[in-house]
Amino acid sequence: MRLSNRNKASLYNFINTLLLIITAAGFAAFFLEEYKFNIMGWESTLFIIIPLFLLLLFYFSGRQIFEYDSDGEALHFRNRNVIPFLGKPLSDEFPKYKLISFDVVSIFFIKRLYVRVTSKNSGSALLKYEVSYLTGKEINDLKISLNKVVKANNDKKTERR
Repeated sequence: MRLSNRNKASLYNFINTLLLIITAAGFAAFFLEEYKFNIMGWESTLFIIIPLFLLLLFYFSGRQIFEYDSDGEALHFRNRNVIPFLGKPLSDEFPKYKLISFDVVSIFFIKRLYVRVTSKNSGSALLKYEVSYLTGKEINDLKISLNKVVKANNDKKTERR
């Protein structure tokens, strides 16, 4: 199964640009209000606080682009920002038999996918991906696909015993 929200990258770029413009306009409105008009008083700080809060909310909710591919004998996860310099992109590929478990954690507006795989060094490794920008249907499809892999791995382990 393949899952990707790469086609929404232009929408995320538009939202990012719009938030930057609104923030710049908020700073301009604050300085005009503070040094020229002086009508509002302390409420003029809202011209800075609200757009800055929305911009930080957009950035801290995680990497926008998530791609998942389970075709073949390997699982491939990619997670990146639409703004290249904002964070390091993640890309992991490993055989399906190494998948032990997974969990999707949702805290307010932030959703994360935690994947546990077997590792030679420490026994298991925890991989983290940000899936905040996936829709509910996409997250359910991802869970179904990963559940199939985990179930197949558990069935193989019980057959060996």
